[in-house]
Amino acid sequence: MDIQLDNVAKQFPAEWDGERVAKAQTAFFKALALEAHRFYGGKIQVLPRASLPGYAWLNAWYTPGVSSVSTAIRDQADASFDLSWRGNVVAVLSDSTRVLGDGDVSPPGGLGVMEGKAFLMKILGGVDAVPICMDSRDAGGRNDPGIMVDFVRRLAPSFGAVNLEDISQPNCYRVLDDLRDSCDIPVWHDDAQGTGCVTLAGLLNALKVVGKDLAACRIIFNGAGASNTTIARLILQSGADPERVAMFDSKGGLHAGRSDIEADPRFYRKWELCRTTNPQRLDSLAEALEGADVLISLSRSGPDVIHPDEVRRMAPNAIVFACANPVPEIYPAAAKAAGALIVATGRGDFPNQVNNSLGFPGILKGALLVRARKITDAMAVAAARTIAAFAEKQGLSPERIMPLMTDSEVFVETAVAVARRALEEGVARRILPLEEVEAVTRRDIADAHKALELLVQTGLIPLPPREMVERCLQQAIACS
Repeated sequence: MDIQLDNVAKQFPAEWDGERVAKAQTAFFKALALEAHRFYGGKIQVLPRASLPGYAWLNAWYTPGVSSVSTAIRDQADASFDLSWRGNVVAVLSDSTRVLGDGDVSPPGGLGVMEGKAFLMKILGGVDAVPICMDSRDAGGRNDPGIMVDFVRRLAPSFGAVNLEDISQPNCYRVLDDLRDSCDIPVWHDDAQGTGCVTLAGLLNALKVVGKDLAACRIIFNGAGASNTTIARLILQSGADPERVAMFDSKGGLHAGRSDIEADPRFYRKWELCRTTNPQRLDSLAEALEGADVLISLSRSGPDVIHPDEVRRMAPNAIVFACANPVPEIYPAAAKAAGALIVATGRGDFPNQVNNSLGFPGILKGALLVRARKITDAMAVAAARTIAAFAEKQGLSPERIMPLMTDSEVFVETAVAVARRALEEGVARRILPLEEVEAVTRRDIADAHKALELLVQTGLIPLPPREMVERCLQQAIACS
């Protein structure tokens, strides 16, 4: 089997239907991930960025010379961005309490995902990143958001930005909001803001394909976690009519009659949506989908979470985003057979992948280059519109509403858009010409690719064994 893995689906028996192939692909990549991580011992490492022309240079890179760097930063804190890697490094940080679809996997259990995020930041955005999994449990074993907030505040002087990841709700709301207010560097929650950004981009383009206006659409959200509540917030800020929006959690519709949400101050983000949306106080998802134009579902892994009959209730040319991981709430073929014109998922083996990896590398790169103090919702919306415009230039269709992660220019354009908005909003420390933002981003992404290629070509990073890939494929076929 080709270790490039570009055509995994073609390796399965031709008589298999799409759902069986999708299940087999999931099994294959899970088996391969475990073996490949064991083979490499993880997927990132730290290498020098400075040269060593001779060992006398250690006197400059370390003591006694480096003392001047310490005192320069002491006298001017912002010098740390120029005199260390801080200007281009992000902490990818989690307490591992809600990792992908697996829930709480213990503090070190999130390391594989955080390493993956760091890997993508370097390859897609030219950004250095450090995976950090911390223990947010108090003495009684409960996850305390205050512990995480204090930890990040104390860690912030070492980084140019912080990417929060895989934190359970409701703790994720307080952690993000407290840190955005109290840290002097960008704190970004990719599960929430990143997913919100790329989902908005996909929706804007889907609406162009079906010829509908955002303000006139009836939009239903299934799931009310950190991702979907932030998606809803960004979509509402972009022009959706709150009276035509309804969100559902496991207990029914979010509306002003949900006293259980009102009574729990930890769910203040959900209560905001209760007060502003679903004035009809709908409590049945099936009823709400009657005539709806858009369904955005980030709930629990499927299939059969969303039923074809519910999609049939929707308006003609319906848009369905079924983005649960690892299995969408309804498979695309089933949603299309039920009448949806456009279906998006979080998976790369189906058309229209809505993946926050399209957003965060460029967003964080732009914020870092102008040394933004925060990433505002307006910066996220600017990124979403840029991502959408990039895909539109390539040509939109029901099967193509998003760029691909191989489209490296989308990250360059996103970095420029975010930097521009940061400058306009006055949250940038550094006034940098946008032409320079573009040039540096493009150069750093290219350099990251060249460095990886060189390490592979010289054998310092070996290619994965073909036998390992073939073994995982046979396991997937056998169990499917």
